Amino acid sequence: MVRRVTEHPPTPKLLDTAIIDRHRWTIFPNRIREWRRRSGFPKLLALSQHIPAIPYIRLSKIERGEVVARAEELVAIARALGVKPGQLLVDIDDPGFDIARWASEFQDPAAFDVAEDSFAVLLAAALRARRDADAGLSIAAIETVYGIPPVILSRLENAYKTLDRWNDATLIALCRIFGVHDIKALRAAVTDAHESGTLAPYLAQIANPELRIAKTRAKVAALRTELDAVAGKPSAVTEHQTAKGPPPRRTPEAAPHSTAAQQPSAVMAAIQASDTATVRLLPVFGTPLNDGLIARTATGATVEAPRIAGANAFGLRVCRPSLGPALPGRATVIVDPDRFPSAGGIAVIREEGGLRLLSITFDRDGRMMGHSLNPDREMVMDSLDPVNVATVIGAVFE
Repeated sequence: MVRRVTEHPPTPKLLDTAIIDRHRWTIFPNRIREWRRRSGFPKLLALSQHIPAIPYIRLSKIERGEVVARAEELVAIARALGVKPGQLLVDIDDPGFDIARWASEFQDPAAFDVAEDSFAVLLAAALRARRDADAGLSIAAIETVYGIPPVILSRLENAYKTLDRWNDATLIALCRIFGVHDIKALRAAVTDAHESGTLAPYLAQIANPELRIAKTRAKVAALRTELDAVAGKPSAVTEHQTAKGPPPRRTPEAAPHSTAAQQPSAVMAAIQASDTATVRLLPVFGTPLNDGLIARTATGATVEAPRIAGANAFGLRVCRPSLGPALPGRATVIVDPDRFPSAGGIAVIREEGGLRLLSITFDRDGRMMGHSLNPDREMVMDSLDPVNVATVIGAVFE
């Protein structure tokens, strides 16, 4: 357990907090939330069922403005909502647009702490400087050696969360990266680096609101151009994949006397590719913690990735049979952070102290529920932030 420092240190003198961008994680403000509610979808999960081509977690990030939607994604969302794609875009230069008001539902203004937010920016700059100074601290090494996945590394380097909001596993990894023993020493090292001027070249990349606004303006303009270009053309996501549900299956016409040589070349190529596919190995994490939690600690082991595994998938040792004997402690599950779980499956959720495995069901009210046996735990999944929820897509038993 890493020692936390509860008192907030004074804001470093050389850091002008007035220039810190409090909305730096909002790069794509939009009107999706507004139109979703107008269209009778009080919960994003309900809308997601009508847009299977977009994973729920990505849809959540789009609505929150954390990622920029692609043109075809806006077309699919707009079709499900019964509006034009352009109606989902926001003109950030409109005098009536207020980013603080737009983001207020996602970010609680009362929870803003100037000192901690300032340090988050300094830490982000220090981490970038540390990696620039050491070629061995690549994205892959950060994940394999220190157990910080690329998505978390990106959030750290962009100061998306204050230090007190990271779990113990991440804090321990940060101390290891900076070569310090505890959080107090980490704060001191980062502050010293800032006061020496080492972090100056990096701060402007993180905390400058003008830079964010310029990027947002350019991306929204590019989206408008793309939407104008595809207007009137069929979308890559068909109507059947949105509000009308999945497309009906078609039964191919009988082809008597067909042989492999007569099959389309594309089909044969796909068959050959499946026989010669390159094996992809994923890093395995996991050491046991109290209360059924699992620390995302690198084990040095690897596991073969299923073909459906996304780019951010990883292996996780179960450590103990928290879901019962069907999933023994010596098993390794394959976790995909870019997929949202469904009933009958297994979810991995990120809590303050570590990761937790839960089996998924629905209750009588249609709420998605997560359960574990040891410890005896039940929780409502719909209320969790999607960025803290992943799904198990496979398992390996020893």
